[in-house]
Amino acid sequence: MICAISGEVPDEPVVSKKSGLLFERRLVERYIEDHGKCPVTKEELTMDDIVAVKTNKVVKPRQLQAASIPGLLGMFQNEWDAIMLSSFALEQQLHTARQELSHALYQHDAACRVIARLKKERDEARALLAQAERQIPASMAGAAPTAVVSNGKRAFEDEVGPDGKKIRPGINPVMIDELTECNTMLSAHRKKRQVPPTLASIDAIERYTQISSHPLHKTNKPGILSMDIHPSKDIIATGGIDTNAVLFDRPSGQILCTLTGHSKKITSLKFVPRDELFVTGSADKTVKIWQGSEEGNYNCIHTLKDHTAEVEAVTVHATQKYFVTASKDNTWCFYDIPSGSCLTQVGESSGQEGYTSASFHPDGLILGTGTTEAVVKIWDVKTQSNVAKFEGHVGPVTAMSFSENGYFLATAALDGVKLWDLRKLRNFRTISPYDSDTPTNSVEFDFSGSYLAVGGSDTRVYQVANVKLEWNLVKTLPDLSGTGKVTNVKFGTDAKYIAVGSMDRNLRIFGLPGEDDQMDDAKPSE
Repeated sequence: MICAISGEVPDEPVVSKKSGLLFERRLVERYIEDHGKCPVTKEELTMDDIVAVKTNKVVKPRQLQAASIPGLLGMFQNEWDAIMLSSFALEQQLHTARQELSHALYQHDAACRVIARLKKERDEARALLAQAERQIPASMAGAAPTAVVSNGKRAFEDEVGPDGKKIRPGINPVMIDELTECNTMLSAHRKKRQVPPTLASIDAIERYTQISSHPLHKTNKPGILSMDIHPSKDIIATGGIDTNAVLFDRPSGQILCTLTGHSKKITSLKFVPRDELFVTGSADKTVKIWQGSEEGNYNCIHTLKDHTAEVEAVTVHATQKYFVTASKDNTWCFYDIPSGSCLTQVGESSGQEGYTSASFHPDGLILGTGTTEAVVKIWDVKTQSNVAKFEGHVGPVTAMSFSENGYFLATAALDGVKLWDLRKLRNFRTISPYDSDTPTNSVEFDFSGSYLAVGGSDTRVYQVANVKLEWNLVKTLPDLSGTGKVTNVKFGTDAKYIAVGSMDRNLRIFGLPGEDDQMDDAKPSE
């Protein structure tokens, strides 16, 4: 006979008709008055549902502890301890509640700030859109006199011709003269160029080890797919599967800015140092041109949508006024950087074949492209004609690099690296560093043309020789990402360090321990 509320023998026991539970009358009456429910089952309950239980009146014996003063003191001590423990538990609960309240208030404040920023950006975008809508009619009117006349009709760049293709303005004679002049100047300069005395020696490269690792991209979508190093500043740009491009200052170890805007992975990116511009190509079929500011931020000034499939490669011309994009739609586009306009689009859209890599020759009049069908194509930029084809690879041509000496081309595919002599248009050496199931994802000459870096399941550096002599392996740098897939390899200035990207989120820098500090100290005196 125990009360379901107090856990003690009741003085006036009553039973609920609905649940059959036993209660102390005064306790259950008070609960029903306050709540109108059974205190245990939470069912609707009234006093009419309560039945009194008749029991013999028996005098309860006094507890043994209460029969003496020491017993009473012990009972008081136990009650005091229970009160202290209950108070401590309440204080802990209060502290937890305060923490949760503080966190909730912080989240609310952050959400308010984000909403305010988004509203501001929305208003700015609306203002820019309204301004652009006002300017478009004026710009079209101004362009009308210079439009090309064909069959009595005026053709604009975005106008579709009779064959269903967009009409492009083409590379005009003034531009061709500019490209030719740049080629002549660079060729003459190359013949006089000597290997710089500050170039890292073979002994130094043999001692290279990882000196730093930097998590630049998101953990839920790891993988660095593209990389470039600013030629005059020690800034490394990486493009990832997480759709972001990250600009990283190597000396300070700090992220300068993160460029967001693409909807799919970034497959290629390049610096255009002349005007502090930056170009990114993505699997979302678009190319974006970004303008740098004095604060170090970059803003998108052009979004180019001329391709119908993934953009796989971006390469910038030596004049830094033009660049080329290559896509899996089997076309490559030649762009004017200042205007962001496509001057010409070369190729026919094909469902089977497409471009997977592209690179300008250092002199700028030759363009190399690699295809999904294991073919390397050489193009004359002035006429946009295919002047040579190199066959022999297995699998898509994943990367290519022209040597600064002007006559070596290195291409990478599933079967390794092939070296081509552009003077005789032949393959003079094949480097197969990995097994047949491991593709070579990256190949890169350093600026002096003295070293060749290859990336696959690890990173390997070779000493560049000539057509007849063997190209010796100088150093093998292990893949420390644990993914077994190195995707990008780039040489720093004078090959003093090697930047490596792989299928985790980290950018890794290999060099001599302590070399970082020496390079930073030497910069002001240069």
